[in-house]
Amino acid sequence: MKEFDVVIIGSGPGGYVCAIRMAQLGFKTAIVEKYPTLGGTCLNVGCIPSKAWLESSERFYDASHHFADHGIETGKVKVDISKMGARVQKVVTDTCGGIDFLMKKNKIEVLRGVGSLKDKTTVIVKGEKEEVEVKAKNIVLATGSKPSTLPFIKIDKERVITSTEALKLKEVPKHLVVIGGGVIGLEMGQVFLRLGAKVSVVEYADSMIAAMDGELGKTLQRVLKKQGMEFYAGHGVTAVEAKGKKVTVTAKKNKDGKEIKLESDYCLVAVGRRPFTDGLGLENAGVQVDERGVVVTDSNLKTSVDNIYAIGDIVKGPMLAHKAEEEGVFVAELLAGQKPHLDYNLIPGVVYTWPEVSSVGQTEEQLKASKVPYKKGSFPFKASGRARAGNESDGLVKVLAHKETDEILGVHMIGARCADLIGEAVVAMEFRASAEDIARVCHGHPTYTECLKEACLAATEDRAIHI
Repeated sequence: MKEFDVVIIGSGPGGYVCAIRMAQLGFKTAIVEKYPTLGGTCLNVGCIPSKAWLESSERFYDASHHFADHGIETGKVKVDISKMGARVQKVVTDTCGGIDFLMKKNKIEVLRGVGSLKDKTTVIVKGEKEEVEVKAKNIVLATGSKPSTLPFIKIDKERVITSTEALKLKEVPKHLVVIGGGVIGLEMGQVFLRLGAKVSVVEYADSMIAAMDGELGKTLQRVLKKQGMEFYAGHGVTAVEAKGKKVTVTAKKNKDGKEIKLESDYCLVAVGRRPFTDGLGLENAGVQVDERGVVVTDSNLKTSVDNIYAIGDIVKGPMLAHKAEEEGVFVAELLAGQKPHLDYNLIPGVVYTWPEVSSVGQTEEQLKASKVPYKKGSFPFKASGRARAGNESDGLVKVLAHKETDEILGVHMIGARCADLIGEAVVAMEFRASAEDIARVCHGHPTYTECLKEACLAATEDRAIHI
């Protein structure tokens, strides 16, 4: 029986990053993966393919809607959905292949098969042809999540689909109904909206991306509505019925119970994700989970068993690839005797629609609820010379700072390049910068990053220059 210092079950961003850091620190490491390719949901059917679809669909949309504004005449532009899909798959294949290379480079043994716990130090790996057992001094659980649904919805994977099936559609829907106005629903909805589908979003909450700052959700909904997306906010879905090539979605308005029926050829169920620990054998080792199926851990990500750790989507916190990566590094360095640091308040959230949305720290609603004295500064993209040059006037940057100390408590953005712009805010907040600090840092001109500087100026005695 092979023995390892660490065995990691799951090769998504949390698992494979954890494995690499373990190997860098001198641990004899193995990683278990049941699928043919490494990378987990993110690389195979999540972050990477969805961003590739967003990129391709955005270029088509620009060519058919915006090029003429720049004096570029293209004539009628057509979509080749098969070729577009093939490009997305190549991006996925190349990215997953990169993880294979990293495993070999770092001398990490890849065990192919379904991993489960026999006891606290033994992992069973059931492959297609054989079953093996390996011993581990430490085990890291990184099995990720699966799409959630509602109890009365039957996912047939043909007409009533999740994001996994949406990424592999061979045709552009005539009408796509999206249940859920969160990150996944809006990103995939915009992909097909750009490619010519009618898209209707049904959301139980009163606003889209409800977990983020309220102003971002309102602004994004307004912009997407201008692009042609339909919204039914504050509606609870009561039934989804698929017959042949038609899907009927029934929903009721929360306020007055008024019923609506939407007929479409596809329905995307995007109501969130759930921790995936099915068949993991947690009970065999005594690993505890809570009532929602989340693996219970302490502040060091240790489970109820002293040598078993859990990271990523199966533990509390946002289900984000970069959060899982940081947790993987955290556990590796902890086992090496180091003192790693991870501030969950400073994990950024990003929505890759266009305009992009990003956020870090406390929302305005949270600050009000906790009665923290704060001030805010806001700067609109329409006042940015760089944004005007790119015809990207939709959006804003909002900075929330402590009213007395000026320390930045939250930064919330919607607009072009905001997925990248949020990085500066995260760095600043990691070093507990004040709004004045960023306001006094020279930013290149003309750039989108000036919007953050201007918002900080606005938060500091209303000193914004360009509004």
